[in-house]
Amino acid sequence: MYLFNSLSRKKEEFIPLNKNEVGMYVCGMTVYDYCHIGHARVMVVFDTLARHFRNSGFKLKFVRNITDIDDKIIKRAAENGEDISALTQRFTQAMHEDEAALLCQKPDIEPKATEHIEEIIKIIESLIQKGYAYPAPNGDIYYAVRKFADYGKLANRNLDDLRAGERVAINEDKNDPLDFVLWKASKPNEPFWDSPFGRGRPGWHIECSAMGATELGEHFDIHGGGMDLKFPHHECEIAQSEAAFGHKFVNYWLHNGFVNIDNEKMSKSLNNFFTVREVLEQFKGEVIRFFILQTHYRSPLNYSNAGLEEAEKNLTRLYKVLAEVKDFGGEVLTEEKERFLEAMDNDLNTPLAIAVIFDLAKRLSQNPEPNLALTLKTLAGYLGLLQENPEDFLKAIENKKSQNSQISEAEILEKIAERNEAKKNKNYALADEIRKNLENLGVLLKDSKEGTTWQWK
Repeated sequence: MYLFNSLSRKKEEFIPLNKNEVGMYVCGMTVYDYCHIGHARVMVVFDTLARHFRNSGFKLKFVRNITDIDDKIIKRAAENGEDISALTQRFTQAMHEDEAALLCQKPDIEPKATEHIEEIIKIIESLIQKGYAYPAPNGDIYYAVRKFADYGKLANRNLDDLRAGERVAINEDKNDPLDFVLWKASKPNEPFWDSPFGRGRPGWHIECSAMGATELGEHFDIHGGGMDLKFPHHECEIAQSEAAFGHKFVNYWLHNGFVNIDNEKMSKSLNNFFTVREVLEQFKGEVIRFFILQTHYRSPLNYSNAGLEEAEKNLTRLYKVLAEVKDFGGEVLTEEKERFLEAMDNDLNTPLAIAVIFDLAKRLSQNPEPNLALTLKTLAGYLGLLQENPEDFLKAIENKKSQNSQISEAEILEKIAERNEAKKNKNYALADEIRKNLENLGVLLKDSKEGTTWQWK
């Protein structure tokens, strides 16, 4: 298996620390709002990678954290006049609902930042003792970036370039503008914990170092997340973890690409920001999952309604093939499975793996052999796809088209009757016009000896 390591900036053979065992940590959500499409991509990509490890015979320990204490959380709870724990519990539940809708399996462990304060404090104490961290006049504890010679190695930036391009507000309490906070001193009406360096709460970066080390050890295989976390979050994780532990923190750093909305970067300021829930009002969760997996995880994903509609059509085609199958017996075909796994082993090449599935579907439509059917359903299952009853899926799609259509079924039948009468009178121009008008409304007609039938486009 080969994975693109963001640290080396190249594809590398995956060799786990312990034979046939994998430890994978993925940065999860800060639970103060509903998950958006960017979060959906992280969920689906790393769920698919987790499935692939397990389908390849690895024993996986998949950890994805929950950030339940943060500036944004405190601000949102204050705006709502809501208790912080009530806010985070509410949005954690919403996250789990979105995750289930996207057909993602739950991580093995979901540590919360507030449950790892003791471990966070120990790491900060170690960093102070080793000279990598210092107390500031305002009571905060900062990490001294210039003390760590390799800072910038993940993002491939040097300190001088970072300093030249910094957009950090002047903070006279820091020794250097690039230094980042490890511990924030307590402020009025904010949650706090007691520590050797005073009451306060952890900074964002230190939370993941503590949770990752606690659940997977101070040196583990894979750390993943969205490309937006590569710098500064993951860069800071490396600096504080390797300084505290005295050795390499993670072997492979994986990052999925950005999500663009109609070829523009997704941004709240551009008002092109969509939550998973908003998209689920229009499309089934499996359609969203399929849409995400059609693009390689490291490439930018261009989100659009047109793209989702095309994904829905393609997924419907696959389900229609399965709906005609009566027997799923026999064994999974070896050659096709090897082609599929070869694609997945090549840096999780899901587009190529999906091409194998479409090839199987084409063959199955021509020759409904039980082995082909079983292979198609099994390999699609490795991606978390095509596991619903085909009739149920197709009925849901038909219902959606019916509800969204500008024409009712009764009106369609009336138009078919008008067309039949036009054909009877040899008014073929009118018959063609009725057909085209119906097609423009999403209705396809099919003529046969038995008469004319219709279906949604």
